Order: sequence, then C-alpha cells, then structure tokens
Amino acid sequence: MLKYLVTRIVGMLPAVFLLIFFVVILIQLIPGNIIDLMLSQSSSPDLQTKQALTAELGLDKPLPIRYIEYVGGLLKGDFGRSLWTSQSVTKMIRIYAPPTIELAVLSIIIGAVAGIVLGVISAVSQDSWLDYTIRSVAIAGISIPNFAIATSVVIFPAILWGIAPNLNFVSFTENPIENLKILVLPGAILALGLSTSLMRLMRTTMLDVLRQDYIRTARAKGVSEFRVIARHGVRNAVIPVITLLGLQIAFLLGGSVIVETIFSIPGVGRLLVTAIGKRDYPVVQGIVVVIGLFVMATNLVVDMSYGFLDPRIKIGG
Repeated sequence: MLKYLVTRIVGMLPAVFLLIFFVVILIQLIPGNIIDLMLSQSSSPDLQTKQALTAELGLDKPLPIRYIEYVGGLLKGDFGRSLWTSQSVTKMIRIYAPPTIELAVLSIIIGAVAGIVLGVISAVSQDSWLDYTIRSVAIAGISIPNFAIATSVVIFPAILWGIAPNLNFVSFTENPIENLKILVLPGAILALGLSTSLMRLMRTTMLDVLRQDYIRTARAKGVSEFRVIARHGVRNAVIPVITLLGLQIAFLLGGSVIVETIFSIPGVGRLLVTAIGKRDYPVVQGIVVVIGLFVMATNLVVDMSYGFLDPRIKIGG
C-alpha cells in the first residue's frame, strides 16, 4: 500500500509541472493588458510610465524566467503576490477557500447520496413508472446547465412572487445554521449535475450486479430483499460510482465558479472571476494550480479507497 502510494505521488510530479507550465503560458494569452487597466484612470500615460510599471511588476522578464521563478516560489509554498493589492496570493486563497470548501462538501454529500439512492431505487423498480420518472428527471438534470438553473432560481421567484434568496453571506464560524441555510440552495443546484450522472451509472451497475449468481444464491437462502440489496448489491455496484465521483470533482469545482458569482458567495471561484477581469496573473495562476492539485489528490484518494470498499482489490499487488 505504501509503495503504491509513493509510486503514484512520484508519477503525479510530471503532471504537476505540466499543469504549472500550461497555466503560466495560457494566462498570458488572456486578452487585455494589466498595465493598460492600471493606467486607464490616467489622462495620457506615457511610454516611460508604462515601462516603469511593467518592470515594477516583473512583467518585463522573459516567460521562461517567470516560469522558473514561479516554480521556485511554489516549492517554498509561495504563490506570489497580487499585482493590484500586493497581498500574498497564499493568504488570499486561505481567506476565500472556506466558503468554497463548504459549498463543495455540501454539494458532494447531496449529489452522492441522491445519486446512489435514486440509482438503487431506479434499478430495483426497473421499467416501472417510478423508474421512468427518475430517469426522465436525470436526463433533464444533465441537459440543463447549472448557471441556467441558478439564474432562474434567483430571477423568476423575485419577479413573480417577490421572493429572493439570501445573498448576504454569513460564515460558518459566525452562525452555522444561517450559513447552512444560505448554502443549501446553491449546493443543491451544484449537486444536480453530479447526482444525475451518478444515478445513471449506479442504476446500470446495480442492474448488472442484481443479475449475478451470488445475488440469486442469497435470495435462494432466504436472505431478506433489503439485505440482499443493501449488503450484496450496493456494496459491489458502488465502486464504479466512486470512480466517477472522483472524476466529477473537477467539473464540480468549475461549476462552483458560476454558482458563487450568481449567489454572491465570497469563495475562490468568485475571486477567480474577479482576478481574470483584472488580469491579476499571480492570483489566477495560484487558484488554478491549487484546484488542479486538489483534483489530483482527490483522484489519488479515490484510487486508494478501492481496497477498503472491496477487499478483493489489492492495491499495488
């Protein structure tokens, strides 16, 4: 197990350096210029002023040099400083991360529970009206993008009934109950796409498991149907679902950018949108790198969990 873990971590290093490389390169391709934005309030900034500001921000250095310096900073845990506020990017991410983590955890819990439970119900009641209803809702959930649902939930109730969701964010440390009330709606919207994907896969794998010989044997021995489904069915059918859950984390974090912006949640996603608009390259780079590392770590944890979910799977054997 330990050998497998070390091998996987070492194998991830090239991917990490490639991630950083492409982030640094692609950030420079964002249309617009931060120097022009900073000097937009000036009546007529001259070339000398632009050159001085460019040198002050370190943007006059060749791209390979900036990449090497950035990687060197990352190895020391330094993500650089914001070009606008000179604040440490590491500190900014630490401040804005809690709401995003809360939203992501809540969405994963809602999405995983709803997806697995509905998938099992759909499989057990195959070809019934309940099965068709669940599958129809799942198709609708996959087809409609999160931002459309989030925008509709905010706009239409306000127009039709004068009801609007609470957009004044309260942190968990200030008021846990109010914090949960605020995050439940965006968390459920963010979990919709996740739950529908998990439900469809859970239904498919559950149907396959229910056709296996050991399920028929358990039923022949007089084991209750609930125990057959819960102990023998779900446990074996859930492994591919866990794999998909790990892969869906990246899409979940991507969706949180839009949801946080619509619901005014002061998280990393909203910070990323603001930083892109201001061409604040170090902040954008830091957030994207952190998200990339988190996704890699999540998939590693998912792979390691297989041995615990199914003893027949030997990790690193």
